[in-house]
Amino acid sequence: QVQLVESGGGLVQTGGSLRLSCAASGRTFMTSHMAWFRQAPGKEREFVAAILRNSGFTKYADSVKGRFAISTDNSKNTINLQMNSLKPEDTAVYYCAAARQGPLRVGSASYDYWGQGTQVTVSS
Repeated sequence: QVQLVESGGGLVQTGGSLRLSCAASGRTFMTSHMAWFRQAPGKEREFVAAILRNSGFTKYADSVKGRFAISTDNSKNTINLQMNSLKPEDTAVYYCAAARQGPLRVGSASYDYWGQGTQVTVSS
């Protein structure tokens, strides 16, 4: 099993920045890639960004390209999401996720482990 714990959420004004972190513990060697998803009230959970742990290859949702950056520190078993130029539509609960294997996919069903989520609120 793999346990994921997110941190770093909060309230920020439009145009501001936040950095989310996700600490992984347990059988982390079993994970191929990790990702961030988000879910706004009344909406489905959506893909934000993902990273392959070995190669560092990244993928982003179009809505966050150029503003968000995902990174990994394998020595610390953490991934981070640097969020810049935040907009009110970025307001959501952000979830960290990990997949055991397979190609990097954007569907939530492809991920095996999930954190509890951290709230990000962007005020206008």
